[in-house]
Amino acid sequence: MLFRPTQQEDIPAVMGIVRQAQAYLKSQGIDQWQNGYPNGEVIAQDIAAGESYVLLKDGQVVGTTVISFRPEKNYEVIYEGNWLSDAPCAVIHRICVDDALKGQGLSGRMIAEAEAQCQERGVTSIKVDTHRKNLSMQRLLEKHGFARCGIIYSDDGERIAFEKIL
Repeated sequence: MLFRPTQQEDIPAVMGIVRQAQAYLKSQGIDQWQNGYPNGEVIAQDIAAGESYVLLKDGQVVGTTVISFRPEKNYEVIYEGNWLSDAPCAVIHRICVDDALKGQGLSGRMIAEAEAQCQERGVTSIKVDTHRKNLSMQRLLEKHGFARCGIIYSDDGERIAFEKIL
């Protein structure tokens, strides 16, 4: 397996995985990502910012995520709890895995890659948020040592906020 920055030519494969994730969320009654977000333009912006990554197996894109080291404005205020740390952090967005390979630890592999990037940069915290109904993501985060910290609000509503101290 190879984890690397996303390239422009990866966008169709990334969008295929994103569409699978959108269909899964819809099937679970979760309104997250049901408004045309993310789209190819968003992925291209993430690539330009150096924040989009793909996981490849046998040369094929099988997973995608965003790892950002920029401050996240939606995390400035947290309700019904507190962040574990005020130190600079990484933020993970949009972990997606090809439906055919779910259950093989690929999401965990991408989290481990984010942790490795943090260690290289001397960053000691990773923050993530997810939809209240996205129980599979919540279980994934808790399995990998993330603590539920409270509630944040994004442009598309309330999200449960998680943090892991490395």
